[in-house]
Amino acid sequence: MKLYRTLVVPVLLYGCETWKMNKSDDKEIDVFQNKCIRKILEVRWQDHVSTEELLERAEMEPLSRDVKRRRWKLKGHILRKDKSSDDVTALTWAPKGKRKRGRPKTTWRRMIEKEREECAWKSWEKVRKDAVSREKWRYVTEALYTTRYEVGK
Repeated sequence: MKLYRTLVVPVLLYGCETWKMNKSDDKEIDVFQNKCIRKILEVRWQDHVSTEELLERAEMEPLSRDVKRRRWKLKGHILRKDKSSDDVTALTWAPKGKRKRGRPKTTWRRMIEKEREECAWKSWEKVRKDAVSREKWRYVTEALYTTRYEVGK
């Protein structure tokens, strides 16, 4: 498990902050992780071990959650920059019009807009206000992706 955590996971998640992810991508990453953990811990499919129990045995969380956490960490870093920065412009700018026929509907910008709305932030200004304090931002982003199991600990 130590080798998996130090060698495989960093290579797998390199640059994941900028990935455009949807539910099927999240599932693919988690399935890959589960297959690796099952092979390492020698858990066969006949053993009927649930995913939650498997992750608990490995003392890990789903990689899809880690991707989201890293993405929010990057967003906080960008929002602490000066408003005239190109990074901030790229994050908050919304182009007019519709995408042409045949283009993917999900873009990175739309994905992060959706995540922002799911977290009950109405505007980027409110997110920027929370991101100013690193400690508060760390606390807020950790609270976004904790599971019920982790809350009970």
